[in-house]
Amino acid sequence: MYVNNHLPLTNKKIIAMLHEKETLLLIFFLPLVLFSGAVRGQETGNHKKYLSFSHENDLLGGGADRYYTSGNRFTWFDSKTKVPSGIDKLADKIPTFDVNENTFTFYTLGQNLYTPADIKLSYQPEDDRPWAAFLYGSIGLATPSYRADSSLSHVDELEITLGVVGPEALGKPVQKFIHKNVSDSPAPQGWDNQLDFEPGLILLWQRRFPYEWEKQFGSVHARMEPNLSVALGNILTSASVGATLVAGSDRALDTPPRVRPAIPGTGIFFSKNGKFNWQVFAGIDGRVVGRNIFIDGNSFSNSHSVDKEYLVGDLSTGISLFYNDYRLSYTLNVRSKEFKDQEEESIFGSVTITKRF
Repeated sequence: MYVNNHLPLTNKKIIAMLHEKETLLLIFFLPLVLFSGAVRGQETGNHKKYLSFSHENDLLGGGADRYYTSGNRFTWFDSKTKVPSGIDKLADKIPTFDVNENTFTFYTLGQNLYTPADIKLSYQPEDDRPWAAFLYGSIGLATPSYRADSSLSHVDELEITLGVVGPEALGKPVQKFIHKNVSDSPAPQGWDNQLDFEPGLILLWQRRFPYEWEKQFGSVHARMEPNLSVALGNILTSASVGATLVAGSDRALDTPPRVRPAIPGTGIFFSKNGKFNWQVFAGIDGRVVGRNIFIDGNSFSNSHSVDKEYLVGDLSTGISLFYNDYRLSYTLNVRSKEFKDQEEESIFGSVTITKRF
């Protein structure tokens, strides 16, 4: 076995490479194993469960390799699973959230990667954002509320996210592996400058109004969905408001899940099998940012940071295609500058695959 400079690899290097690839395979495929076990273990019935995988990447949007450069998210969404007792008790303390027989539960496992503009530099530019990765898991609840006439009024979501920042978030091996074996992009050189280890917490509340305005144009269903949210934690503290315009062939199609803080959806769909369905959507979201660890740096240790923009906005547009129990979605997102010396806006794409059970 040889490397590019034709020097033979030592046994230690070979073992290190194998261990690195085993770790990466575990990151990407363990969620599938866990979710498949969850599917087999669920009770049968006419309710639906949804497994979604979202991959976000700047190469799927603007073609760059910078800033928020990649995000991966597995989400298991179940309409009937029992609400975990810990989050149930927390929900009782939030006056805007109610747990009842209509409450859905969802679980998420994800990883986000952030880099400066030039990943070929081995040093940290003073005027550019820090190198950082975030490996996390989330438990969330979604409760639909209905009006007296049984029409849907709004959907409240409560989500608790726990994770780690720093080398333990595995940003360096994941990006190097992907760039070498998948994308053929330049090798990232600056991960030794990444943020220090820090455990992370985000508590998020969100309210959406899926059918605040709706109208039918022939066979096309159109609606406007306002949303607002508040996030608290050492990873992210922010408040946001936005709206999404949705049009499609079926009324019962929610927008796809996204990596937060992008405009989200649950990903569920109640359309009947045996029919092809479609959906297009466009949204705008603005948020006030009190803290963003990926800009502000570590909370409890000295690390690189840059001056953040306190107002950040997202514009997005996308399409979803449905057939039977499967959905494929693509979203293009433009995010305004997140720090003072940022050269340009971030443009990234998101691909989401959902399987309904």
